[in-house]
Amino acid sequence: MQPTRIDVLSATRTYPVFVAHGVVGQIAHWLAVAGVGERRLLVSSPTVWKRHGETLTAALPGVEHLLVPDGERSKTLHTVARIYELLIRVGADRQSTIIAVGGGVIGDTVGFAAATYLRGVDLVHVPTTLLAQVDSAVGGKVGVNHALGKNLIGAFHPPAAVITDPRLLDTLPKRELRAGLYEVVKYGVIASRTLFERLVTDLPRIFAREPDVMAEIVTASCRIKANVVAADERDAGHRRVLNFGHTTGHALEAVTHYRRLRHGEAVAYGILVAAEIGASRGLLDPDDHAALTDLIGRMGPLPAVTDLSASDVLSAMRRDKKVVAGRLHVVLPNGIGDTVIVDDVTGKDMRRALRTIGVRA
Repeated sequence: MQPTRIDVLSATRTYPVFVAHGVVGQIAHWLAVAGVGERRLLVSSPTVWKRHGETLTAALPGVEHLLVPDGERSKTLHTVARIYELLIRVGADRQSTIIAVGGGVIGDTVGFAAATYLRGVDLVHVPTTLLAQVDSAVGGKVGVNHALGKNLIGAFHPPAAVITDPRLLDTLPKRELRAGLYEVVKYGVIASRTLFERLVTDLPRIFAREPDVMAEIVTASCRIKANVVAADERDAGHRRVLNFGHTTGHALEAVTHYRRLRHGEAVAYGILVAAEIGASRGLLDPDDHAALTDLIGRMGPLPAVTDLSASDVLSAMRRDKKVVAGRLHVVLPNGIGDTVIVDDVTGKDMRRALRTIGVRA
């Protein structure tokens, strides 16, 4: 099947995102189309490799693979050091291409290793979760967490290509599928009422993982992100709209020590908080506010946050990289399909909104 090709414009390179069911089976061909060199090394996690390793080794016979731990708690410099050791041991050089096979954590961690090993080697993403397919694999941001905050250590390192196969989502646990859907909700709110309404209408088909609808929501999300990245690759302005839901989301992940919430679940809470603030300011129409909260509710239960304190969450927010010159920049919905970035959300505003998701005052 001929994949959909989305070209992402970057200051350092323009790279393709190939989207199609079964595209991983022809990965060697599409890597050649993208101009990726033939000295390649796959890096993945044991869980992902158990599900997809046979497909990848059949598609890229003879390519060596390395496995590293997965999960937000493994997204650290310690894991990056392990990757360096493995790369050195197998003799990876500047002509090598590292292929990251996995979800957002693997993509970010392996991507950071690729950005810094020998001052940078080529990277290819093969995202295996919905969240990675619609978001983290596109855009060139790579990095790891610090104990005091998420993604505080990182780089901009555009990949040479992204190979996105929605068929890989067939083995994804339902909770992980839902976690990725919250990021698709984000894209609908920031840029496309059509995509948002598609989620509202086709949620049962999405949960059934029907091929056509899965390919369409992945492609639509990638197009939105590609357009945003092309306009502002290095987060100087407009790209900050992609942080919608992430101000609160990252803080919730930090205060729960990356154990309780999937990233997308934390973003879902962040979307609800931002929507509450937007509605209280008269930016978000009551009907749109209700539609947004209803859609997130229909996607399934979120882990409880009723034991968390607003003070701890606010402290984590102040350490976030979205703080500029001491002021926290927050993305608020200005309606479905449009947002505004503000820097005047007070602690009182945030506390009030956090109470609506169950966080203690």
